[in-house]
Amino acid sequence: MRRPFGYAPVVGLDRYSEPVPVPRGGIRFPLELTPPDGFRAEEPLTWPTVAGRLEYTAGRLWLMPPCGDEQQDVAASLVGVLEPWSLEHPDYVVGANEAGIILGGEVRGADAAVWRRADAGPRTGGYRRSAPILAVEVAGRDEGEVELLGKARWYLEHGVQIVWIVLPAERAVVIVDARATTRLADSETIEAREELPGLTTPVRRLFRQL
Repeated sequence: MRRPFGYAPVVGLDRYSEPVPVPRGGIRFPLELTPPDGFRAEEPLTWPTVAGRLEYTAGRLWLMPPCGDEQQDVAASLVGVLEPWSLEHPDYVVGANEAGIILGGEVRGADAAVWRRADAGPRTGGYRRSAPILAVEVAGRDEGEVELLGKARWYLEHGVQIVWIVLPAERAVVIVDARATTRLADSETIEAREELPGLTTPVRRLFRQL
């Protein structure tokens, strides 16, 4: 999660600016951070600024490292699929870039998400407070299929209808909803759903840059 551009620095966040070298092989992500004084999950201004991605779940603040090259390249191709689709379907809005979602008092960031425009609410510069129809997560070196299946369960429990888990190493996509978990290989196609009319793409399209 990133703080919105234009927010002023917050007093008391300076302790996050002092790095401590830690060998990568000796830790496991996500790392738990101590929330700064005055932290409020719903208020982006109170989040620390760190080199990485932040989420707030189960009353804890978690840090993941920045995306590696495979993950960021696939995330770009993902947006290249969703944004043109939204041009043809103006009743929907696509969010990306660790799209901030606050549900049940917890804050998660999706690599991409799709809302019905009527449900997305007015833009405030903060996190969206309604569940998207679709949330998409791209696996990386520190967050693989097992971890993202856990995140998919969180999404479904909080009202998200469909989750795509995109797996660059396997060139596959796992689709999770309340009824089933389905794995598609790169020779297959993600078919349109009633909830997302016309949203169909060959799986290999997501891996075009790899």
